[in-house]
Amino acid sequence: MNETVVITGASGSLGRRVVALAAAAADVGRVIAVDPALHVADLPSGVEVHTFEPDHPEVKGLFDGADVVVHLGAPSAMAPDGLPGGASARRELTVTRAVFDAAAAAGVAHVVILSSAMVYGAWGNNPVPLTEDAPLRPDPSLAYAVARAEAERLAFEWRNAQPGSTVAVLRPAVAVAAESAEWLAGSPWSAASLRASGTDRPTQFLHLDDLSSAIDHAWRHRLDGPFNVAPDGWLPADALRDLAGPVGRLHLPPGFTRRFGLWRSEIGTNGPPEGWSYTQHPWVVANDRLRATGWEARHRNEEVYIEADDGGPLASMSPSRRQGLSLVAASGLVAAAVGSLVWAARRRGRRTSA
Repeated sequence: MNETVVITGASGSLGRRVVALAAAAADVGRVIAVDPALHVADLPSGVEVHTFEPDHPEVKGLFDGADVVVHLGAPSAMAPDGLPGGASARRELTVTRAVFDAAAAAGVAHVVILSSAMVYGAWGNNPVPLTEDAPLRPDPSLAYAVARAEAERLAFEWRNAQPGSTVAVLRPAVAVAAESAEWLAGSPWSAASLRASGTDRPTQFLHLDDLSSAIDHAWRHRLDGPFNVAPDGWLPADALRDLAGPVGRLHLPPGFTRRFGLWRSEIGTNGPPEGWSYTQHPWVVANDRLRATGWEARHRNEEVYIEADDGGPLASMSPSRRQGLSLVAASGLVAAAVGSLVWAARRRGRRTSA
């Protein structure tokens, strides 16, 4: 075979991996990478680079004669934390529609689209683990998760309208690698992030090498339908804390953190962040269906986390020093919460007396 593979959203750590795997295949004659942020020097020789947004009118012509389209997303729609919200999520959906329209017009027979395990939502009654048979219940407060679920609907709508076509929808867990250390440190998935006691949800970490191999596997084997992408098993909360080392952490009474967010909201500041539920409830997934097709993860959860976690600015401090800073932070946060309550009560009192 001498296949033509088009990869949209091909910049970034994941995109470069996916392009490299396709370019190295003996049965691939042409790899077309589409992304406004691409640089030829970042990709293997012979890859055709087109610095367009995936919904640019000229992209339609690139799909002519393509055997496979791999849609990794719209980089311009991504926020710094990798989770587009609001207008960015709508932009992502606009690009996804354009990709499927172009694939239909060109008669592309197979599409792989990157979704997220977040489409299942994070709810207290979620089974552990979630399988592909679970309903999609994304948290309405997180635009990214809602947009991913809608993108999946578009994918299966496209497949049903194209007789003989197939579409693989991949739902990865949190995917990181060594170059993701800065992102992970500031994300809700870091063990150093503030956690209220009692929120001992399990966590999964997928290596970007394993995610890129799953994407490559999906188009080579013409997989059809939804597939979770994750390592075997997951990390319990206590195991994640152990991996992060003896870092002093702030543990507040159950429900305190959420109440504090509501108090802040009452006095006109930020309340609970979007997607709060994903830090509180389980949403780990089973990989059995993808494994049954011959794919398997090469990296375990703990290996991935250790590689991607640089320990943050406290890593070089002694345990006693870190604990001291944690206690100072705890005192400051409690004082701020009490002060906020007093301030809010006084303000309500003034309004009542007026």
